[in-house]
Amino acid sequence: MKNITVSTVGLGYIGLPTSALVASNNISVKGMDVNPKVVETINRGEIHIVEPDLGKYVAKAVNENYLSAYIEVQLADVYLVVVPTPFKGNHEPDISFVEAATKNILPLLKEGDLFIIESTSPVGTTEKMQDLILNQRPELKDKVYMAYCPERVLPGNVMYELVHNDRVIGGIDDKSTDKAIAFYSMFVQGELHRTNARTAEMCKLTENASRDVQIAFANELSLICDKAGINVWELITLANKHPRVNILQPGCGVGGHCIAVDPYFIVSDYPREAQMIGKARETNNYKSFWVAEKIQNSKLQFELQHGRKPAIAVMGLAFKPNIDDLRESPAKYIAQKVLQDANDEEIYFVEPNIREHNIFKLTDYKDAYDKADIIAFLVAHDEFKTLDIDESKVNLDFCGVLT
Repeated sequence: MKNITVSTVGLGYIGLPTSALVASNNISVKGMDVNPKVVETINRGEIHIVEPDLGKYVAKAVNENYLSAYIEVQLADVYLVVVPTPFKGNHEPDISFVEAATKNILPLLKEGDLFIIESTSPVGTTEKMQDLILNQRPELKDKVYMAYCPERVLPGNVMYELVHNDRVIGGIDDKSTDKAIAFYSMFVQGELHRTNARTAEMCKLTENASRDVQIAFANELSLICDKAGINVWELITLANKHPRVNILQPGCGVGGHCIAVDPYFIVSDYPREAQMIGKARETNNYKSFWVAEKIQNSKLQFELQHGRKPAIAVMGLAFKPNIDDLRESPAKYIAQKVLQDANDEEIYFVEPNIREHNIFKLTDYKDAYDKADIIAFLVAHDEFKTLDIDESKVNLDFCGVLT
């Protein structure tokens, strides 16, 4: 697959790193995004998201003319669909972005092209896109290759993991799987595991549902320990001394565009069967509500004890430590609840990984800590671990900052 051109649809948290990595291997990449500001930023050799090392990859690829961005899909030999797949209000998966991307690519497809979906998708999505393409371009039957290959990277370490993590690749037929494997072999050093499209789609959902269940166990433990007067962090440390036990750390819920969303794709299609998966979602969602209630109760107790309203610091808005991604963030939900329940209290919102927010006025983390009476640690950002903790304040640790 030498001298190919790749067209990436979606230049977000996965699409841009993938495009930059492919381009760093001297492959021409023409990325597309619907946001003109994103396109302009990339074409200057800059980035619009926070991800270590990504800036260097993009700057080099743009400078060497291997990466360019557009607001429309460009003609290519390989098409990568890397767009969001959110869920609707009833927790049903929404593949409208995947459909829109496919429709934009459809007029450009030619014999021998490779069409790959990387977006997290319900089982059967790749086959649906095949039907969509062939219904409008029947002359392409058996002449284009289609596959599904989900990403499985950790924000904050994306550039390394895109190269070194194993990938699961499932085509609509064996020839499509072979073609996709040949493509990913050009820039992935991890092992490439072949399967069919439906299994690859379910594999991605299974991985994140599994993690959601494990986190739900830890979060449920934290609820029990709070009621029992037990330090959950110490408990988990001791329990993990068992050679076959590995309990995760609790938090204020589960966020991000994967773990907080993907399990619903399974529950929506298999509601009777997915009992544990569905319950885990309920537990992790409830944990965020519980945290908001704990902050509210602490506020009322402070007023009773001191005869005045407390100043409150909400520490962290991202969905996990040391990133700028607020998608499906439980901390953001909790911050909104604190704001809604406010009654003239001074509230300081802190998120060191972003400069501004359209709802929350951000405060420096040190200033917020110094000025607040109640400090609610929602995200274990590294900066928070450097604070000199004042025991005279009400320090509410929901993410293990103080352990």
